[in-house]
Amino acid sequence: MSIQANYEQIKKRISHACERSGRSQSDINVIAVTKYVSIETAQEAVDAGVKHLGENRLEGFHEKHQAIGETVNWHFIGTLQSRKVKNIINDVDYIHSLDRLSLAKEINKRSDRVVPCFVQVNTSGEESKHGLEPDELDSFIEQVKQYENIKVVGLMTMAPLTDNEDFIRSCFKQLRVLRDQISDLKFDHAPCTYLSMGMSNDFEIAIEEGATHIRVGSSLVGNERK
Repeated sequence: MSIQANYEQIKKRISHACERSGRSQSDINVIAVTKYVSIETAQEAVDAGVKHLGENRLEGFHEKHQAIGETVNWHFIGTLQSRKVKNIINDVDYIHSLDRLSLAKEINKRSDRVVPCFVQVNTSGEESKHGLEPDELDSFIEQVKQYENIKVVGLMTMAPLTDNEDFIRSCFKQLRVLRDQISDLKFDHAPCTYLSMGMSNDFEIAIEEGATHIRVGSSLVGNERK
């Protein structure tokens, strides 16, 4: 199917998930994860109506940003090394993987504006996953306050690759509870209203549990390798 057809199908699935959970489809932001596809394919997604593109490689990010420009919101997803912050900070709209103070310090140092960031939390407990432990979150949010160029707009997590839907749901539910706890503190530097969770295989569960940003790659743009 074409990317346009893929996107229409995904929007139907989003609509049904919203109906089941009493949510509005307008609350859901679809991030097309374009890290494995060409500039042309990423542009097709934009032409189909996608307003958010997600990248996690510097090379691919710069190539696509130069070609597509500011017509979309650019999300840097995946692990970001502190030494590479300077290479993307002026072109990215959101960072989804803030998980340590050294990274926060570098973002603050390199940016001349406030950068919207999602704090990554490891809700699955998998050693292979990056992110803060849930019980580290409160302290981390407090410490980030010292960096005036960072605004914690939400939390991010990745569910495990498993067929156990109850476990997947519990990971998303835990992130929502954590988000609510931080949001209730009414921090100026951490309004924490968003939830970045859910990918091609589990975004419907994520929406039912409160996701505001879903990161969809293979089911939308495929997974061609350059």
